[in-house]
Amino acid sequence: MFEFDPNKRYEKTTKTRSVIRFQDCDPLRHLNNAKYFDYYFNGREDQVPKLYGLQNSEIYQAFDAVWVVYNHQISYLRPAGMGEWVKLHSRVMWYDERSVLVEYFMTDDEETHLKNILWSKLRFVDNAGKSTEHPPKLMEFLSTVSFDDYASGKSLDFDQRLKEVKEEIKNQAIRYY
Repeated sequence: MFEFDPNKRYEKTTKTRSVIRFQDCDPLRHLNNAKYFDYYFNGREDQVPKLYGLQNSEIYQAFDAVWVVYNHQISYLRPAGMGEWVKLHSRVMWYDERSVLVEYFMTDDEETHLKNILWSKLRFVDNAGKSTEHPPKLMEFLSTVSFDDYASGKSLDFDQRLKEVKEEIKNQAIRYY
């Protein structure tokens, strides 16, 4: 389970490298639109335990609750091609007592071109499927790993964020802290 260390600087953007697999592509050899979700979720699931020492299974075991997706917003900008190496990034952009907004985006391997951006809104629910509040331990985790400027109330607009992420990539300035 996550243990906050006040002397540690926590990365707020996860990053993983992946290759686009043949079986995940459409007849045009582009990553199938639905498969972006698998790549993003698997990439985040691989990185969160490494960066924060927290597994989704531990959350469920400790709190009898887990996050479930209730909304996606996605923009496809450039295709990811069969056999291409890409970088998958994810960030907690916002949270409150019951919900989380996770931003995912994909770049080429050199991180010079944005291919896709996804926002997933998740609700924390108990094992009966009822919305429940994040326990204090999870609120501490979310406050540690989320982007401060958005968690503190900066307006969240998908189209505006798309422009900001494009600028980060254009300027080779992807924010990790």
